[in-house]
Amino acid sequence: MLDRKVVILIFLTIVFSANIVSATEEYAETTARDCGVCHLDPSGGGELTAEGQGYALSLGSSVSPAAGSTGKSTASHLFHLFTGYLHILFGFFWFGTILYVHLILKPAYASGGLPRGEVKLGLLSMVVMGVTGAILYVYRVPESSILFTTRFGVLLLVKIVLYLIMVCSALFAVFFLGPRLRRKKAKVAMAQSGDLSLEELTQHDGKEGRKVYFSYRGEIFDATDSPLWKNGTHMGRHQAGCDLTDVLDQAPHGEDKVQAMPRIGKLISSEAPGLTPPQKLFYAMAYMNLGFVLLILLILACWKWW
Repeated sequence: MLDRKVVILIFLTIVFSANIVSATEEYAETTARDCGVCHLDPSGGGELTAEGQGYALSLGSSVSPAAGSTGKSTASHLFHLFTGYLHILFGFFWFGTILYVHLILKPAYASGGLPRGEVKLGLLSMVVMGVTGAILYVYRVPESSILFTTRFGVLLLVKIVLYLIMVCSALFAVFFLGPRLRRKKAKVAMAQSGDLSLEELTQHDGKEGRKVYFSYRGEIFDATDSPLWKNGTHMGRHQAGCDLTDVLDQAPHGEDKVQAMPRIGKLISSEAPGLTPPQKLFYAMAYMNLGFVLLILLILACWKWW
């Protein structure tokens, strides 16, 4: 295995080996010309047009017009491409998980404690996005004043701030809020059969080896042995531990499929328990992060099309 110092030296050499061309959004604003004049991509960056190659040559760059290069070495260009790819890939993982939980599973899915799989993927995504984002920052921002004097820089600064807030809230949820939610969940009686209240029903969600129960028209059914309810989720849409009376219309089958399952008792009619302070805080943070995801996607859209 290579010595750690050698690895770091090689890494820094690759990152800083690029010849930075001063053709930024600042240049476009000064000349009142679009990025598409110099770049094949109208949003800027990447391969240059003939006019862009000429401008790069005028700056003393080693650009070859025939090759259409942007002044970067091949190794640096490939490293930049791979870094950007990882940044986008793990952004999809992280943001996709947030959108899936809100739009399909609903935040109540994790209100009793964050599942381990989502926690691991979220933490890994945050680390990779932070490291790759820092590398891309070096490539795209030659001087910090751009963050305050150009549209690209201001939007980038907002994106960085939103990312940092999301990371802080996620760490708080994982290491402080999550354990408190799980302790509360463990205090609820885990009855295996018979009549259950709505709160007791939510504990039979099929996760971590628990039973798969759901209620329909006041009766509780056991879907633990059904291959269609693996891990407590049916067809990727319906979650165990809930009252599914109002969602049968969304199913491609009729009521007979539900009635064929084993009945274990009735749903006890009771007032829905109020949310505890940790649960209220969890919901507030969950919807805050959803809003931040939509804002970051808006920033990306502005970079590309505005």
